[in-house]
Order: sequence, then structure tokens, then C-alpha cells
Amino acid sequence: MEELMLELKNEIIRVLNLEGVKPEDIADDGELFGEGLGLDSIDALELIVLLEKNYGIKLKDPAEGKAIFKSVRTMAEYVQANRIK
Repeated sequence: MEELMLELKNEIIRVLNLEGVKPEDIADDGELFGEGLGLDSIDALELIVLLEKNYGIKLKDPAEGKAIFKSVRTMAEYVQANRIK
């Protein structure tokens, strides 16, 4: 799980072009949206695409994203349970 969380952190930084942010700057349980990393709805769409491309996961209901993208840990747990690739 630790390896998957690190992989997700690196992908989040790459996909969202978070210049100056390092994986260690992103807390495993820190909020990704709002007060945490400060992501927005456009970033959420990018994360949905990331899950589809990298792990073969298609979100049927975009509203699911709120719970899935709460933190890197919740993303990793979802990927681990649902990945196709």
C-alpha cells in the first residue's frame, strides 16, 4: 500500500503539474481538496482520467469521486480494490 501511495503522489504531481511539490509534501491522509492540497473540480476530472488510464478504473458516478479523492490513502484503497491494470 505504501508503494501504491507513493506512485499515486508522483502521478498527482505529474498530471496536475504541481511545480515545486514533492511526494513527501503530500500527507497520506491529508485532504486533497479545499484546505489540504487545494485541488479544484478541474483537478478532479484529471484524477478521474488518471484512474482510467493507469488502473483501468472507470467511475460510473462522478459523485463517487468526492469520497475516493478525499486523500491519497482513500485513492490507494480504491485503486487496490478496483484496479484492472
